[in-house]
Amino acid sequence: MTSISGKTSTDWAAFAKALGPVETIEETVRVKKRSRDFFWYSPILDRRLKTCFGDLVARPKSPAEMAQCLSLSARHLVPVTLRGGGTGNYGQSVPMEGGLIIDTTAMGEVLEIGPDFVRVQAGCNILKLNEALKAKGQELPVFPSTQDIATIGGFISGGSAGIGTVSHGMLRDAGNVLEIRALSAEENPREVVFSGDQINMIHHAWGINGVIIELTLRTVPTEDWIGCIATFADYPTCYGAGMALAASDIRRKLCSTLDARIGTYFDRLKGIVREGLPMLVTLIPRGQMDAFRALVAAHGGTVDLEMDEAERLARKLPHAFEFSYNHTTLQALKTDRKVTYLQILCPAPLNVEKIVELQGVLGDDVYMHHEFSLMGGQRVAFDLPLVKYTTDERLYEIMAIYEAHGCPASDPHSCIIEEGGMKKADYRHLAWKKRLDPLGLLNSPKSREWGRVRHLRPEAIEALHQA
Repeated sequence: MTSISGKTSTDWAAFAKALGPVETIEETVRVKKRSRDFFWYSPILDRRLKTCFGDLVARPKSPAEMAQCLSLSARHLVPVTLRGGGTGNYGQSVPMEGGLIIDTTAMGEVLEIGPDFVRVQAGCNILKLNEALKAKGQELPVFPSTQDIATIGGFISGGSAGIGTVSHGMLRDAGNVLEIRALSAEENPREVVFSGDQINMIHHAWGINGVIIELTLRTVPTEDWIGCIATFADYPTCYGAGMALAASDIRRKLCSTLDARIGTYFDRLKGIVREGLPMLVTLIPRGQMDAFRALVAAHGGTVDLEMDEAERLARKLPHAFEFSYNHTTLQALKTDRKVTYLQILCPAPLNVEKIVELQGVLGDDVYMHHEFSLMGGQRVAFDLPLVKYTTDERLYEIMAIYEAHGCPASDPHSCIIEEGGMKKADYRHLAWKKRLDPLGLLNSPKSREWGRVRHLRPEAIEALHQA
């Protein structure tokens, strides 16, 4: 078997045979399919990554089989890229140097459900996990809008926020992730357990510094959630209602506001939600619906849609949360491939005046979309605006406008971890990469700084973080 990527000289047929009982995928079409994620949301990343492919896919079914994959890779110095459901947006699971793709989805067992926690294998599908928890009267406090496809390990490795963040904070906030078990990429893989403050040494590191095999996560009591969409006369009013809901005592699991023009992409809502108006999308406990209706009315809005899970299924409608986060971008891209998006932080304290100010300086090619969130104990909003793409320069001009008005931008058009939300190297991540991936096999092209520090000892790399 020759190299599909054209970047390796490994005898891949022999490599697959040496993996023994581990399931492998060698067919070119299937390998190429598993070499992609949702990077095509970005025209810039699409140009950069669409020709990047792995050479072989392995599907280990246990930690022992995962260790076998890592051991053989270390012996042959083969690049390794971890993959869950492939729902990342920045090319996190795209193998830029070819090599072995490890598909974790066969390691998908729910291992233990406790009174307020769940222990689960990293490759577990999040919908399956939430269904198992619901049967016990629990749910994840935070999960992605892509739960039907995404794996929990991929979410913890590549994500930071999601459905529930408005009430329960970011994934990195204390108590949401209780423990992470990871393997090193060495000839004799070691298991390392991260807990407490150490969780963030491997969380949101894009799989560059250890292979997550098991997680213990906080759970919360489930609710009888009602998916709701309310409409308002204009976007500042809608945003103000979102601010009020996020700050209220109503136990909302989602709080999203969307520019009226975004609604034109939601074909499934035609005839249900009033057209041409901005929308507030949320999930409200049934027992608090009266309070929610009163809040919407106080802001001059109308609740156009209320549906519990049974009603949603009967009407064959998407989940309410599929009109939030980057599912909004996906809905638009289904009919308009000239749309892309940005990621902007609206820091505390939130105010409607900032939105009016931004509307005055942003062009007609920017459609605002805010996700209200709790971050470090403060109420913030993440603007994930849809942008009518024209040029790369215009995308970065829009980011600069946001920055100039006090709203930091995270670049979703880069597959380099230091160029995205972090904007600088997290040398603690790289110190752990040195400990758990001394050969630099794990997704190394995604870090700009790794090549500069890989020769240093872990303690010296950590010292750079302090500096």
